[in-house]
Amino acid sequence: MPAQDPAANKAAVRRYLDEAWNKGNVDIIDELMAPNYARYTPAARLDREGQKQRIAGFRQAFPDLHLEVDRILAEDDHVAFRVVMRGTHEGPLLGVAPTAKSVTITATDIVRFADGKIVEHWGNLDELGLLRQLGALPAQG
Repeated sequence: MPAQDPAANKAAVRRYLDEAWNKGNVDIIDELMAPNYARYTPAARLDREGQKQRIAGFRQAFPDLHLEVDRILAEDDHVAFRVVMRGTHEGPLLGVAPTAKSVTITATDIVRFADGKIVEHWGNLDELGLLRQLGALPAQG
C-alpha cells in the first residue's frame, strides 16, 4: 500500500467541496472518487452516480448553495471535515415545496482514501435543522 499524503487528501476534499457543491461541477466526482466509491447516508448507500444526483438535487433546491469549510483534519488515509451550508430554498427538497427561505445548516463527514481517490464517505447533514428552518417541522423549544 502506498504511503498516504494527508495534505494531498485534504486538498482533494477541498476541491470536491468547491467544484461539486459550490460550482455544481459534479463530473469532478469521476476524477476524485474511485469507481467503487460508496457514500453512506443515514438513509442510503450511494455510488458515484447517486452522489452526483444528490448534489444536483441540493443545487436545484438551493441554486445559491455555498459550503464553507469550518474544520478539516487529516490523518493517514482519512479526512474529517465540517462544513456550513447556506442557501435559499427555491426548489423542492425532501418533500418540501420551495419556500424562498434562507437556511444555514452544518454537515460533518469522514472520507477514506485509497490510491489517491476517495473510496468511502460517511456523513451526517443536519436535516432536522434544515426542515425546521424551512417550516416543515415545528421550531425547537
